[in-house]
Order: sequence, then structure tokens, then C-alpha cells
Amino acid sequence: MQQEENVVEQRCFQLLKKAHQFGASDLHMIPNEENYIYYFKKTSQMFEAGQLPLNLGIRIISYFKFLSSLDISEKRKPQSGSFQHMFNSQKFSFRVSTLPSVYGKESLVIRLQQHDNAKIIHSLSLFRGASDKIVELANQRQGMILFVGPTGSGKSTSMYSLTKYCAENMNRHVISLEDPVENSQSYLLQIQVNERSGVTYAKGLKAILRHSPDVIMIGEIRDEDTAKAAIQASLTGHLVVSTIHAKDGLGALYRLMDLGISIDELKQTVTGVVTQRLVSVVKTKSPELSAIYEIIADDVLEDALLSISEGNTFKVPVPLTLSYQIERGIREGVIKIN
Repeated sequence: MQQEENVVEQRCFQLLKKAHQFGASDLHMIPNEENYIYYFKKTSQMFEAGQLPLNLGIRIISYFKFLSSLDISEKRKPQSGSFQHMFNSQKFSFRVSTLPSVYGKESLVIRLQQHDNAKIIHSLSLFRGASDKIVELANQRQGMILFVGPTGSGKSTSMYSLTKYCAENMNRHVISLEDPVENSQSYLLQIQVNERSGVTYAKGLKAILRHSPDVIMIGEIRDEDTAKAAIQASLTGHLVVSTIHAKDGLGALYRLMDLGISIDELKQTVTGVVTQRLVSVVKTKSPELSAIYEIIADDVLEDALLSISEGNTFKVPVPLTLSYQIERGIREGVIKIN
């Protein structure tokens, strides 16, 4: 029995090491009627990497759940957690998410993230002017900056990079409230939400405010509780940085309203909405992928909120849009045409 457990443990870390060596951001394990197929996700593409017998796949998922302090016996409900491990003297965080499937077996996704690997904010942006504007927004002492986009668009990377800039370049005290903590960073104090232990978003925020933060990072606005926590933190006179899933900046504002935030609260708190996409760049010394940003702020943000409050349609000025920036990048020969 002990030998079998050791084999499962070895296979688990072999999978993670293989994913890391491939350069994957995520490891997926998806069941079918006969086996598990595992995939590596890299630059928003899924690559099939191998297959596992059903019994072994089930035991591997159970072991990952054990490492992440999840309920191993619960297979009917989605669960999420995280754990840490060392590879080649480098510390990594692994965010684990499970989901029941129609085959009665769980699927698994693990996000791989290296500790203390927040990038310099200016290195992320294809166009320097966009990152300069984001830093300008962070100079404000109060308000809320939202990073917007679909899964895999780099929202969290930009958020961590901005908070790193606030801590190291502006000497700000940064505290995060996350569920779960996705990536350990030494430059900020990270608090993990744990409702089973009584650490909710509301209680966590109340505790954070006693530590006199300058910047509060809320990992993701995903429901009414997180939306209210973000608004309350901003209204108390702090700069809040967070992410939200939406198609674009306007969609993010409407989504906040769907989560119970009033238009007046948006006017009082939101200082910038940053929609992000990753694009393939012509290979130079820069990374293969760079970010482009559509930034709604200042007068444009005021006009957008006024239009929403009056029930009118608002269009983002063309030079600010992602499509315009992609066209610009192609014209300048810095974006690859797939």
C-alpha cells in the first residue's frame, strides 16, 4: 500500500515537472469513458501531453486535493485550493481546481506559478504609453483600478506587477485579500480567505484596515461579496486593485452593477478600467507575448458612467481600443499576423 502511494506521489510531481519544462501555465486532466487525457496549456493553446489509466488518474487527483487541503471524499461539487513545492531550488505555487464531469469522474486544472516572479510593469506592455498610464492611475491615493479580460489574458500578471511597482517604487504598504492565494510574493502581505475558519471577505477586509494599508489588492471580483468588499475598501480612502472577468471595460462596469453596485458607487470609486489582451510579437529580445491595454479613465470614464446612468450607448474612442492597437502593431511590424 505504501509503495502504491509513493508511486502516485512520484507521478504527481513528474506531471508538474513535465508541465514546467514544457513552459505550460496550466496542467489539465480531463476524463472520458476509458481514461484520463492530460494537456499542457501554453500561450492560450492546449497541447495533448499524454494519457493515464482511469484508476491512476483518480488517485492522482485525490493526491493533489490532499496537498491543497480539499475534501478528498467530495466529488460532486467544484473545489479549489492551492499548495507549494520546490523545483530546482525555485519555489512554485500551484492553484488547484476540480470539477465533476458527466462520466462521474472529476476533471482537474492546476495553474503553475513561480514565487516572487512578478514582472516589471513596463516590460509587460507592447506600447510604453499604456504602462505609463497604468502607473499614473496608481499614483492616486484612493480609488479602484480594475484589470479586465477573459481567462488567460494576463490580468493577474498585470495586477501583481502593478502592486509590486506600488510597493517597491512608491514605498506603499500593500496587503492582498485572495481566495486562494495564487502566487506568494514577498513584497506584500497576503491574506487568504477561509470561510470554514471564519475569514470571510468582509472580516478579512476589516482586519486588513487595522494594518494601515496604502493599497489593497483583491484577487478577483467574482460575486456580490467580493464586489462589496472592493467598493468598501475604496470608500474607506484606499487604492484598490483587482481583476474581473468581462469582455471589455464597459462590460466590467455593467457586471459590477449586476453584482449589486450602484452607479453612484461606481462614480465614487472606479478610477480606471484596464482591458487586456495578449498578442504575439515579432521575436526580438522581448518576450514572445506582450500585453495591449484598453484604458478607460479620466474624462472617458466619466462620459462612460454618465452614458450608463442615462441609459445611453457609449463607445470607447477608437485610438484607445484594442482593435486599433492591434492594427497599429501590425502596421509598425511588431505584432505577428497569425
